[in-house]
Amino acid sequence: MSGADIHSALATHIERWVDLFNNADTAALNELYEPEAVLVPAPGTPMTGPNRAAALDHLRSFGVPLRARLRHAYQAGDIALLIVDWSISGTSPDGHTIDLTGTATDIVRRQADGSWRYVIDNPAGTT
Repeated sequence: MSGADIHSALATHIERWVDLFNNADTAALNELYEPEAVLVPAPGTPMTGPNRAAALDHLRSFGVPLRARLRHAYQAGDIALLIVDWSISGTSPDGHTIDLTGTATDIVRRQADGSWRYVIDNPAGTT
């Protein structure tokens, strides 16, 4: 696969994640993570398993759509580092203004079937 093909495949992966997140499809969203994958919802708080799923549910509870764009992808074999710009902006169902933005640094691994799954999902990036 060329660099452009990898970038396109990973951008599609990000689009799928965003679609599942925005449509509250928890089961399908969790399929995009390896079983032992880590989500870092806030700096210094890595979560796995049911805690990871609960953290994703908490973010979705804001009721505001997430947007994300793959800025860069760096691949070494079946591992890729993703740099992803994201935002959650709008008014929550209870009337609160939500305006969160960031640049994630994520690690994904290509599976035997060619799909990609998160190993580390770090929405706060370097902070």
